[in-house]
Amino acid sequence: MNNGMEVVSNLDNTVNTVNTVNTVNTVNTVNTENTENIIHRVFLCYPPGAMYQRGEDRSQGNISDSAATVMRAPNDMGYSAAILRQNKFDVIFRDFQTEGLLEADFIDEFLQYKPDVIVISVTNSTIKEDLMIVSKLKKINQKLVVVLKGALFFDAPPEVISSLDLNNINYLIGGEIEFSIGPLLDAHYNDLNITQVPGILFRDVNNQWVKNIFGEWNSDIDALPFPDRSLINNKLYIRPDTGKPQATIVTSRGCPAACIYCLTPTISGKKVRFRSPQNILDELRECYHTYGIKDFFFRSDTFTIDSKWVKEVCEKINQSELNGKIEWVANSRVKPLADDTLKIMKNAGCWLVAFGFESGSFDSLKKMKKGANVQDNIRAARLAKEAGLKLYGFFLIGLPWESKDHLEETYNHIFEIDADFIEVHLSVPYFGTELYDVTKEAGLLNRSIIGTDYFHASTSGTRFISSNDLLKFRRNLLLKYHLRPLYILRKLKEAILSPEKFINYFRFGSRLILNNLKS
Repeated sequence: MNNGMEVVSNLDNTVNTVNTVNTVNTVNTVNTENTENIIHRVFLCYPPGAMYQRGEDRSQGNISDSAATVMRAPNDMGYSAAILRQNKFDVIFRDFQTEGLLEADFIDEFLQYKPDVIVISVTNSTIKEDLMIVSKLKKINQKLVVVLKGALFFDAPPEVISSLDLNNINYLIGGEIEFSIGPLLDAHYNDLNITQVPGILFRDVNNQWVKNIFGEWNSDIDALPFPDRSLINNKLYIRPDTGKPQATIVTSRGCPAACIYCLTPTISGKKVRFRSPQNILDELRECYHTYGIKDFFFRSDTFTIDSKWVKEVCEKINQSELNGKIEWVANSRVKPLADDTLKIMKNAGCWLVAFGFESGSFDSLKKMKKGANVQDNIRAARLAKEAGLKLYGFFLIGLPWESKDHLEETYNHIFEIDADFIEVHLSVPYFGTELYDVTKEAGLLNRSIIGTDYFHASTSGTRFISSNDLLKFRRNLLLKYHLRPLYILRKLKEAILSPEKFINYFRFGSRLILNNLKS
């Protein structure tokens, strides 16, 4: 991590033949024209392909192969659109992957819009396919300015950057795009100092990728405009049980925990930056009154960490015209968790809380530096049920040290917690995490993490279990868990008075079974 500029890689001149003059113009565009009245067109997009949580820098989960996870709203692009519109850019956004559109559709829209800039949100898993699409766009318009945004670029080793064909790329954003995209394009088009733009990589006059101002975070997130939802097809991002539109509200950023597998402290910092309760309420009001959205995902890795702040957020909702009219869910940690926090959340419209329980093994929880133990997991689950909340449990298997005994402990723990919804992920040693170093030292990285995800392992497994056996364990666990007669009966009782819930439970259940039988 570096707070200044850092040369990331020397690119091979024989592979990356870039005209020096063009490179200079890419980095520090000197516009001889009067740009005051020029409106530059910016195309924000999630390209076609398998569905991934491209906007979730922490995990970028594979939706297509998951048990029953839904796509979250593209807030990274929504924030970018709002900021660029404030800066007088013409902006459009399309989520080709979630719409199920093809590359031909992408090319067609590109030809119609004729953008000056394209900003693509990429993932570790899709980067190679994304770059192939970019190469086709550059053949259509050689002057196209290409910006790639993704967690991959925050702390990737130099050899990773140099291994990717980035000839057609002008800028990489590895930090929080909301604080980078405006200054970046402003600098590009107005001959400003590119070295002052935070969280980016750019090519210098020697065609070297330079890493610029990482590890600093803007604490005033209230100053950000709300995501521009007028450009987003909100009906694509739904509540899983009812299928109704669900907006994502970023309530805080950062996490003080030290979990070895997680990118959040690296990308968003260890200090939790809270939005003010009033600012959150104002965004909820806009969603409700302007877009008719009544369901929300409160995105925060540590939503319950500050019980006083949670109470203030909930009081704002309860004292407003939205009281009793909206519902929401939240992710959180099992510790710290005050005894009354979940009840307060329930009274303000929360209907589900998701915890990263991760493991049923004391040993694994300690080694992954979770900061919580099995009893903490059990307590959090109990408090959620006592509050009348639905419970979503996330679990993680395949850590380097895990044996069959560890898996058995997690297996038993999952059934003991008995959450309403669960997902079991295989660990991915993302660049920039301690897990990457631990996995590499153990000799378990059998290929690059590029092109892999939770369900397509980049490792050979653990020291004791193969990756194939881990996948079999996950498949069998999920099938056994969700096909329990009592579990099915419970879901049928929930859905009996709601045709929407019944249809969606059936849809997700079918997907879960088919995905696991396929695997």
